[in-house]
Amino acid sequence: MGLINEIKEQISVAKERDPAAVSSTEILITYSGLHAIIWYRISNWLCRHKIPFFPRFFSQFTKFITGIEIHPGATIGRRLFIDHGMGVVIGETTEIGDDVTLYQGVTLGGTGKEKGKRHPTIGNNVIISAGAKVLGSINIGNNVIIGAGAVVIKSVPDNCTVVGVPGRIVKIGGEKVLSDEFHRMNLPDPVNELLSDCCARINFLEKKLQESEDKNKEGENSEP
Repeated sequence: MGLINEIKEQISVAKERDPAAVSSTEILITYSGLHAIIWYRISNWLCRHKIPFFPRFFSQFTKFITGIEIHPGATIGRRLFIDHGMGVVIGETTEIGDDVTLYQGVTLGGTGKEKGKRHPTIGNNVIISAGAKVLGSINIGNNVIIGAGAVVIKSVPDNCTVVGVPGRIVKIGGEKVLSDEFHRMNLPDPVNELLSDCCARINFLEKKLQESEDKNKEGENSEP
């Protein structure tokens, strides 16, 4: 896809996903997310063609003017939209599918403990909200929504909504998932079970003892 067509597509995406977008000219001149993606495409092309120095130079230049840092080695699909992108960081081995939306302060980074593939793989049609951190060589499925401020360190299947620190799934396919607190409330209580068993045994023994006493009394009354 040529750079001009890329720019046209990105402008169209901005109009579609940003209700504040007014005109193509405004988007082209003022949208830092668009600028970051254009410079990423250039630096990525240079990186793939093994041209030294310039890919990282353009990456750092883009970071300076937009506040968005995209490593030239990252793999990004079509129609990525970065909205209010200040503070967005996309690591070297990150892979992003098509139709993904990132908001300000999003980090697609590593944990510092991995080598090789150390950044996340993001599926198609994913929304990652402001301040969310997706860390490590994990997979985020298609049609996933990650809530603001979430810290996701484990893979997430398709069609889920994830919130919290650490990130936990609260919806699957639009249906709410029962919370951990609910599951904990419904776990077996071994102490209660033991007490119930003891009470049942005591009642049984008391009943037998009472029956034995009644038989002894009957025997005493029947003697001449």
